[in-house]
Amino acid sequence: MKKLKSLVFYFINLMFCLSILFFGLQRASAKELNIYSYRSPALLEPFTKQYEKEFNVKFNILHAKKGLAQRLKLEGKNSPADIILTVDISRLSELADMDLVKQIDSKVINNNVPKHLRDINKKWISLSTRARIIGVSNKRVNKNDIRNIEDLANPKYKGKICTRIGSHSYNRALLASIVAHSGERKATAWAEGLVSNFARTPKGNDRAQAKAIFSGECDIVLMNTYYFALMKFNNKKPEQKKWAKATDVIFYNQGGRGQHINVSGGAIAKYSKNSEEAIKFLEWMTEPKAQKIYSEVNFEYPVNPKVNLSGKIMEWGTFKADNLPISKIAKNSKKAQMIIDKVGW
Repeated sequence: MKKLKSLVFYFINLMFCLSILFFGLQRASAKELNIYSYRSPALLEPFTKQYEKEFNVKFNILHAKKGLAQRLKLEGKNSPADIILTVDISRLSELADMDLVKQIDSKVINNNVPKHLRDINKKWISLSTRARIIGVSNKRVNKNDIRNIEDLANPKYKGKICTRIGSHSYNRALLASIVAHSGERKATAWAEGLVSNFARTPKGNDRAQAKAIFSGECDIVLMNTYYFALMKFNNKKPEQKKWAKATDVIFYNQGGRGQHINVSGGAIAKYSKNSEEAIKFLEWMTEPKAQKIYSEVNFEYPVNPKVNLSGKIMEWGTFKADNLPISKIAKNSKKAQMIIDKVGW
């Protein structure tokens, strides 16, 4: 009996030791990626959780509203960052201009992401696009009267337009695209006409512009498509559904250069200790599974042209996008800001 008890005790101890060894090996084999991001946790979780599940990779994420480039610069070679995920071309180009990121050499990414949505020097890539559309009151404006972004400078819309401040990266990028297409002189004239048509001093975010349409303060606004979607399907805040319901979406310049777009994107930190794994993650982000998450969960448009749009994002239609190299928007950003300052936007 004593012998039997000893054998049982030995067996239990052996199994316990083996389990510790097994889980220790699991932890040791688990890979980690450190992400610095301007994107909110809720927008990143669908991707990181899915990738974690498929590839046993743990993510450590630092979220910030501003200052990531400055932080990376201060950290230098001691930075733990592997990947930077951000929105807007100006922030992506800032990382490259400050020499904070390394080249991304990947046939997978080059195959999945069109050339005009990648950095010519391979320092960043676009992961999704968003359209900065015109929103109009569906009671007070005939949406068929507005075809092009240039129409918003028409004096007939005096006292009817609302926007957030011009220096916000979304509006600055829009104006930079007009500079790239039409030149500084025409872009300035357009901005002057736009400002003269304002119903109020620029303020608030994109949701605030839709609210102003609902309240009757404004008839015409500028907003990003994903903001419209986040209001339209917001069951937690039903008042925002009313703002969206009062608003019609206009995709402009469809008979010409196409609808202006901006991007969310990614880059690999210059001093990443795990850049090989970081590239694998960015490659996965451009593949169909992740690209569908962008459209179906985040209401953003996929950069991979092989991915067909589906779900709620289809409710307000499709559009022809402007294929202006996104880097040219960054290049004209300073000129756009000068115009914004000059016209008082």
